[in-house]
Amino acid sequence: MDAKGKLTGTTVMVVDDAEASRYAMGTVLSRAGHRVIPVATGGEALAELDTRLRKGTLPDVALVDVGLPDMSGFDLCRLFKERPHTARMPVVHFSASAVPPAVHCAGMDMGVEAYLKVPAEPLEIEAVVRAAVRNAQLRAGDRALVRRLTLLSETIVTIQSARTLQELSDAAAEGLSRLTGTPGAVFVLDQEDMLYRGLSRDRIPVALPDEDADRAVAALLRRLTRGQAGVQLTTVPAPLWPAGFFRPGVEHDARLALVVTQDGRAPVCLAAPARGMRRVGLEGETLLAQLAQATALAAQPLLMYKVERHVALTLQHSFLPQPHRLPELPGIDVVVRYVPASRQTEIGGDFYAALRVDEGVLTAVGDVVGHSLDAATVMVELRHALRAYAVDESDPAVLAERLDRTLQRYHPDTTATVCLALIDPDTGRTRIANAGHIPPLIVRDTGTADYAKAAGPLLGVGLPHPPATELFLEPTDRLLMVTDGLIETRGTDLSASLEHLRAASSGALPGLDALCDTLLDTFGHDREDDIAMLALRLG
Repeated sequence: MDAKGKLTGTTVMVVDDAEASRYAMGTVLSRAGHRVIPVATGGEALAELDTRLRKGTLPDVALVDVGLPDMSGFDLCRLFKERPHTARMPVVHFSASAVPPAVHCAGMDMGVEAYLKVPAEPLEIEAVVRAAVRNAQLRAGDRALVRRLTLLSETIVTIQSARTLQELSDAAAEGLSRLTGTPGAVFVLDQEDMLYRGLSRDRIPVALPDEDADRAVAALLRRLTRGQAGVQLTTVPAPLWPAGFFRPGVEHDARLALVVTQDGRAPVCLAAPARGMRRVGLEGETLLAQLAQATALAAQPLLMYKVERHVALTLQHSFLPQPHRLPELPGIDVVVRYVPASRQTEIGGDFYAALRVDEGVLTAVGDVVGHSLDAATVMVELRHALRAYAVDESDPAVLAERLDRTLQRYHPDTTATVCLALIDPDTGRTRIANAGHIPPLIVRDTGTADYAKAAGPLLGVGLPHPPATELFLEPTDRLLMVTDGLIETRGTDLSASLEHLRAASSGALPGLDALCDTLLDTFGHDREDDIAMLALRLG
């Protein structure tokens, strides 16, 4: 556009079989600052467009004579509009003879922008071309905005479904790249100064920025967001912005959208090359700010879960006896394992216990239903209640009834599973009460394994519990008690998972440690729930 607001520098294809008319039209347009592509027929026009399409230099507008020798101007317009790459190119019809209104309307229905009666004044020709190009640009801008808004909505849905801060950072970086057409980087700095970094997939995955670059970004985020409210858009020049986040080893000025979470404790940063952001203009930056706000909102609950998870794991590790701190259990060897869920947002209520009681040794493995800090807290209460009840009562069935009433009284909306086993080390007599839990597995030295036939209702539902199941352990038998986090897999029937556990246990090497390690190696990778495991044998 020139100083007077006129569009100049556009490329105009003139399709006219009359050489003199083609020359006159081309001269008017050239003097107005346009580049002209003169062709004589519809076939030549299509061939020229194919050539220019391969070079990526399509005309901005086509002026087409209605009366061409090989096809009508209306047919040529229809062919333009049928082709995906030329469908949005504006077309202006012109003719030296009168065109009936019905034919003229048919052309408009096909997508013709305007009709020009020639001969025409140069100013009129220029005005028609300007109007056609401007209208096409406005439509293209509207389409681009709709596309970006759609991409923004899709990205927000994706980041809101992220289960971890790393997933959220990766999803936001990919959405940022799609919105801006440039490489994108997203950073979330949690309350403990741990930086989560996501890079868009269009960045070549080599020569990633090192820890020094991450530390520099973390310090920059803390400084830039100190006392901030709302979204801040700023540009950080290359000497201050570490190289390599957008292209391997390359320095860029960075355009940042900075925002803090609602509690003001965790900075969130969306970053893109400043040069690329200049191409998307004000509307693109507005969308960038909206994406930054959505990312911070989605990060808030994940950061809270992270804190809850830390508290819950502290509770679990504080109240679950560690292997080297198990009580002396005369006549019984016990090995325990506890593995937190691999997902950062999952907090379980799994527990185990091994207690010395008047009639021998009482062991328990249980799981409070749900994944939250509340579940971990209820786990601690149940474990303490079990220890208190076991002071003067050893019968597993009676203990299950008491735990059931405790849960109903103090946590009526919560349920739990537990398996209790009372073992007499001298005789091997074992009594088992099972409240909705996986039954214990008896692993024999003959290479076989079978589940104890012990079942009963969940704790917390108020149903009566059956008497304890009785069996006798041989000195070489191993009794295994686990929570369902070890084997439960979404989409797999539990009976099939139980059979896999039985087969893996029967094939394990001798020894309690070997049994537990074999099962964790077989099942315990990337689990969505916590795993508690207790294995014992007569000593």
